[in-house]
Amino acid sequence: MTADTADAVEVRGALVRLRRATGLPVAFGGLVDSGSGRVCISQLSGTATAALSALAVSTGNGLGGKAVALARPCAVTDYRSSRQISHEYDVAVATEGLRSVLAVPVVVRRRVRGVLYGALRTSQPLGDRTLGAAVAAARDVEQALVVKDEAQALLALAREPAPEVGNAAWEEVREAHGALRALAPRVLDPALRAELLAVCGRLAGAVSPGPGSHEVGLPPREVDVLACIAAGATNAVAAERLGLRPETVKGYLRSAMRRLGAHTRWEAVVAARRAGLLP
Repeated sequence: MTADTADAVEVRGALVRLRRATGLPVAFGGLVDSGSGRVCISQLSGTATAALSALAVSTGNGLGGKAVALARPCAVTDYRSSRQISHEYDVAVATEGLRSVLAVPVVVRRRVRGVLYGALRTSQPLGDRTLGAAVAAARDVEQALVVKDEAQALLALAREPAPEVGNAAWEEVREAHGALRALAPRVLDPALRAELLAVCGRLAGAVSPGPGSHEVGLPPREVDVLACIAAGATNAVAAERLGLRPETVKGYLRSAMRRLGAHTRWEAVVAARRAGLLP
């Protein structure tokens, strides 16, 4: 699965959740094309025609373009007669038979990355509950894009660790390793997730196993917890980073300590480093 396909899956899932939460018969949307700067409608849910498929929405044009320009949700009760928007896309909207339409921008770090639409085939106001559900669906996509951006930024820094670095630099490597391990389970794209874990392996293997090291295997989640602990996180902070309950983190930590023959959390970190599980 490519990164673009993974993004499409996330948008499609958000549209399905939007329809389920609101009862709207139609939802559609897409992300900004990096080449043209326009929103490409790539995902349709509940549509009767292909009129909206691959529609390229320019900033400021139509309802979605207005939402992009203002970076906030916009809605109209009757699309074809509304004086609040321009009408470059009337033919496609009319072909699909849409009347009441809302558009919610997907905004990541103050930059619009896409738009989600919900629509009725009748002309009637779309209430606050419907708008709230649309905003929540857009937030889901935003969070997925944030995770992907963070993962790619960390990968760029961590792909080629220097073979010989000082203590301060090694701390940066260890922090990057912990951050990558925390992000990996939240990445939907399996190819990107696999690359994250592969880089984690290279970072962990960059330090030669210490004297007296022995072969130890730990489940991935126990390594995730130890990576957070090694970066100085408390159990509560580790739980927040990994999306786990503090009690679950404690359970993973106890199990890792037992496997490594450690009596304290820091002994477990040292043992994991000696075994080549952590940098």
